[in-house]
Amino acid sequence: MHDSYFITGTDTEVGKTYTTAALLHAFIKQGYQAVGYKPVAAGADLAPEHQLNSDAVTLQHASAIALPYAAINPVLLETPCSPHWAAVLANKPIDTQVLSDGLAHLKQQASPVLVEGAGGWQVPLSETETLADWVVAHQLPVIMVVGIKLGCLNHALLTAEAIRARGLTLAGWVANAVAPKVQHSDEMVRYLDAHLDAPCLGHLPFAADASPAQCASHLDIKPL
Repeated sequence: MHDSYFITGTDTEVGKTYTTAALLHAFIKQGYQAVGYKPVAAGADLAPEHQLNSDAVTLQHASAIALPYAAINPVLLETPCSPHWAAVLANKPIDTQVLSDGLAHLKQQASPVLVEGAGGWQVPLSETETLADWVVAHQLPVIMVVGIKLGCLNHALLTAEAIRARGLTLAGWVANAVAPKVQHSDEMVRYLDAHLDAPCLGHLPFAADASPAQCASHLDIKPL
């Protein structure tokens, strides 16, 4: 077991936050003091007057210990778009040292720290740096969330290839059903299980009203 993991997705809107929260509950059920970390969030979509991001709040509530919002999400950009462009619009360049300091602070208090990315693997933080570069600098093992839908085989295999090309470990992946009925979904999961060369940590079923805590029972963190 590592002291931290980076959670990436094969695309945007594949359920990274939902899956990260479910993983937090799975770790906590096993006795770990797990906390979530959303180093960069673009979109003050919850109580904008207080500058909160709903994904970060979800992770805050799912964590094993009570932490202030700023500890979970040190960089919040108001506009819901790519972080590099949201930073330009806010005239607020993203300082990756702030992200690193936040991770170090959490690792002093909890383990593991589940670091949720923003968008897909290569999401840019600036014109010259991506969030993947920061993950590489910290050598974080990666958990990949695959939204089970048309095109996910290509997206998952390309993302896994890109992660390994940067010298990182794909520690595991989670299949997340993002729609109630997807043709050949079982075959998609079977194919990925055979070709990703990383353990499948679970298959989260589509459930519009299920909480991450309820879905934690569909996850197996033992391979990590």
